[in-house]
Amino acid sequence: MSVPRVFVSHLIGLGVFDPLGDRVGQVRDVVVQHSTQRHLTRVIGMVLEVPGRRRVFVPMTRITSIDAGQVITTGLLNMRRFERRPREALVHSELFDRRVTVRSDGDEPFEATVEDIGINQQRNRDWHVTKVFVRKTSERPRRLGLRRRGETLVVDAIDVQGLHVTQGDQGAEQLLESFEELKPADVADALQELTAKRRREVADALPDEKLADILEELPEEERVEIVEALATDRAADVLEAMQPDDAADLLGELDGATAAVLLGAMEPEEAEPLRTLLTYGEDSAGGMMTTEPVILGADTSIAEGLAMVRRAELHPALAATVFVCRPPLEVPTGKLLGVVHLQRMLREPPHESIGAIVDSDIEPLDVDSTLGEVTRSMANYNMISLPVVDEDRRLLGAVTVDDVLDHILPDDWREERDEEAPDLSEAPEALTDALPVQRDAPLPPGSEEVRDAR
Repeated sequence: MSVPRVFVSHLIGLGVFDPLGDRVGQVRDVVVQHSTQRHLTRVIGMVLEVPGRRRVFVPMTRITSIDAGQVITTGLLNMRRFERRPREALVHSELFDRRVTVRSDGDEPFEATVEDIGINQQRNRDWHVTKVFVRKTSERPRRLGLRRRGETLVVDAIDVQGLHVTQGDQGAEQLLESFEELKPADVADALQELTAKRRREVADALPDEKLADILEELPEEERVEIVEALATDRAADVLEAMQPDDAADLLGELDGATAAVLLGAMEPEEAEPLRTLLTYGEDSAGGMMTTEPVILGADTSIAEGLAMVRRAELHPALAATVFVCRPPLEVPTGKLLGVVHLQRMLREPPHESIGAIVDSDIEPLDVDSTLGEVTRSMANYNMISLPVVDEDRRLLGAVTVDDVLDHILPDDWREERDEEAPDLSEAPEALTDALPVQRDAPLPPGSEEVRDAR
């Protein structure tokens, strides 16, 4: 190693290269393991983000250099998705912002917050946590928007109590800052690597809208765990911020009593669509649809239609199609007249009315349409979303392509998506004909190497 000591914050985001100079990934975290017998915290490896947003583990024994703003590895990477093991901790995700007590000989102990972690390479080439950069806890409350108060100093790790992952309180400020630029699906991936307790702490600190987006991307077990740990009023607010179909799916995963309590705590106008969605079969068009598509009247101008689909909070799949109906324009609407595609609106004069460019050839779905019928219709019409109507052709909602994918992929696709292509053998024939299938390919040398025993 060319650097005997480094602070972890300086590692986060560094490029990782193989011996030939080819970039293989980016450092996302550092993994440490605490020894209660020796009172040492050993650095065992790094978490890298490699192409495809996959996070993998590389042991410190595979790191040959940390120098000049880059990390060099031997080139051998285990491409299995990183999974945190017992007694391991992620420094950036779990130790930064941790509240600790600093006790050193001859000095009064004081409370502090961890700002950074310094790691050193020993003579035997092992890496240990040796220094902690802390900020003394201020007795004065910190106002929103103001910088932290309190003296900062670097102390020996052995003098810090509460640094071990199972001890002490931990804030989430720096971790949340690292999530700012990530998409909800990437944040969901990162949360799965944390302990259940840490996930709950992060969920408590997230804004309702951000947490709602992330819950839509989490596997069933993790999102149920988070929602059940929230206060009832907060959980109700988060459900209201979710897409109706995703919120209904989540309520269906909770036990009946908990779901009933949460529905009762929601605003009546927000809860009513979810109650309706819960009455439909899970794999039917009614069970998959969202009740908040873009609905306009025939006399609406194209300029107004473009303004509606331009809203930042609108899901991209819903923004691609406008549903034109007779009044009323809230579900259940008046009679469905047809659909207008975003691309068509972009080609027409802004002052023209939506009704003049309606595509009435799209056959809508019944609420009881099966998953197979939905996927075939989507493939036949090359549509991103399809309308769902009742027997009187009143619009009830829309099924989008992401809803379909959620239902045809395996239940654990979020956990397994980095390991291998999903098994689509049970998917409807129309969909499997339309999707490319990933073929088996030989693995690169060294890719089957397992994590070092420790």
